[in-house]
Amino acid sequence: MTPSTAERPLMSVEDFEELARRAPESVRLELVHGRLYVKGDHISVEDFEELARRAPEGVKLELIDGKLEVKPLPDQRHRAIVMWLLRLFMGLRPELALYPEQGLRIDTYRKGHACADGALAPYKHFVAQDGDWADPEGVLMVLEVTSHDRDTDRRDRVDKVRGYAAAGIPVYLLIDRDSHTVVVFSEPKDGQYQQSPSYPWGAIVELPAPVSITLDTEELKDYAD
Repeated sequence: MTPSTAERPLMSVEDFEELARRAPESVRLELVHGRLYVKGDHISVEDFEELARRAPEGVKLELIDGKLEVKPLPDQRHRAIVMWLLRLFMGLRPELALYPEQGLRIDTYRKGHACADGALAPYKHFVAQDGDWADPEGVLMVLEVTSHDRDTDRRDRVDKVRGYAAAGIPVYLLIDRDSHTVVVFSEPKDGQYQQSPSYPWGAIVELPAPVSITLDTEELKDYAD
């Protein structure tokens, strides 16, 4: 990761000021070196959901491992990878859908809220659920594609691994753009994934049940930075 990438702020001052104006009365925010924090280091689930609803257009918030997070805006290669997988799953498992930017309640007692780059579930699975944050029950797999920001290591490779495992989501597919690898987390048990094999871009990757798909990842090389 280049120094310029590592120092890239996750949130602009203008977006922060707008969010701070719209925040619930009980929530006090601060922006330190481009990172968003809650004063007092605590925010209730109810206040988070209200804050997320009031966020300016283009700002997506998450609550991961008790910490307020700003989900980075995807760049063109990030979008292309998600679209490639969306089209692939549509052909291989037409009874399923890969829902992009799907909000999910995760972590112990569903206190965490993650906006997954993709959530694989039966077609029309989320139709009956109200609100921006869905229950993860019935989700077969979540997808995350790393972004080039300084928090991606903790967020995508640590915190979300724990959160998705705690929610019992069977498979977590991580497309890592820094290491050019595909990591397949599976077999959640006691809040941890028991399996996490890593494959280089270009490898044939077997996604275990209940996904049960073979991925030829050669095309990922086209999206390398």
